[in-house]
Amino acid sequence: MPESGAGARPGTAASAGEASLAYGRIVLKVGTNLLTAGGESIDHEALHRVVGQLAALRAGGADVILVSSGAIAAGRQRLGEHAGRSDVRSRQALAAVGQGRLMAAWDRHCERAGIVVAQALLTRTDLADRPGYLNARTTLLTLLDRGVLPVVNENDVVAVDEIQDSVLGDNDSLSAQVANLVDADLLLILTDIGGLYTADPGLDPEATLIECVGAIDDGVRAAALGTPGRRGRGGMVTKVEAAEVATAYGAHVVIADGRLDDTALRVARGEPVGTHFLPRGSRLDGRQRYLLSGLHVRGLLRVDEGAARALSESGKSLLPAGVVDVEGEFTRGDVVRVETESGRRVATGITNYDAAEIIRIRGLRSNRIAEVLGHEYGEEVVHRNNLVLR
Repeated sequence: MPESGAGARPGTAASAGEASLAYGRIVLKVGTNLLTAGGESIDHEALHRVVGQLAALRAGGADVILVSSGAIAAGRQRLGEHAGRSDVRSRQALAAVGQGRLMAAWDRHCERAGIVVAQALLTRTDLADRPGYLNARTTLLTLLDRGVLPVVNENDVVAVDEIQDSVLGDNDSLSAQVANLVDADLLLILTDIGGLYTADPGLDPEATLIECVGAIDDGVRAAALGTPGRRGRGGMVTKVEAAEVATAYGAHVVIADGRLDDTALRVARGEPVGTHFLPRGSRLDGRQRYLLSGLHVRGLLRVDEGAARALSESGKSLLPAGVVDVEGEFTRGDVVRVETESGRRVATGITNYDAAEIIRIRGLRSNRIAEVLGHEYGEEVVHRNNLVLR
């Protein structure tokens, strides 16, 4: 549970008779399993229940952004028997059919609650460069200032990451990026299960709810693997991955059962509901959050353990002597990820040299850079002022 008033902003007290909210800005993510009630098509009772919770949060003074899955399910519902194929192109087509229908459903239910909505379709490419990142941030914050509810979804028609079987899952990653984008105090992921359990509660009667996570370690990741999704693409694994991203830049994350009418309001009041992932540090400034988001990474630098310790424990810059390998094609000024040879992520930063240059100077002392390259942009491959630990 957050400290009293943690994350709250002036003027966010709830109406008389209600407990004040512990969070001033909330990103609320709802997944496909929740919106379809475990079925094949959008369940309007489920949407109505979510909108009721959105209205309660807004009445309590919170800024709220909704990240909604369900476009593919809505498309499947419209096409019926013609929606059987599940390859990426077919799912993109389903998203194209369903996105407008999903947004219309949100608009209809929200209008009844007196809420104006705005659609925001985003892709990783939209947020990958600095101007796109800032433009998206400005738009979302302007909508919030005007009392509008932004409804965010991955633009599946042009982006395939979210709908493939592999990486991002059911908009979970997107919700973490949006929380970063708007400086959210809380990322609340509503799903059709009570939170993260020690094992799949449907299979193991001894499974228990993990109420609070201070650090996401191998045990937490193993527990996530035991709780798969159904109609959604992510399951618990991508929710925990989203929590890892969001907590890294100072947000609270809660995974909870959205099938109940009061879950969101109880979480926002700071009550112990679902699984609460605690922030891993203080709020990062905008530049650090931009680096940490990982949306714009162009390459990878593998470093030895000595360099990793210098970065993480001593606050040093990354020098060429500590670099053992380079992956990807990138140029000076691009964002790169720094990992150990075993694959442990250490940091993300802006490189002073391009990939080909680093390959030539890796393992060398800094005083040999000019000799080898014929020029020098500094003795560091990544300066500590352009680096954020991860």
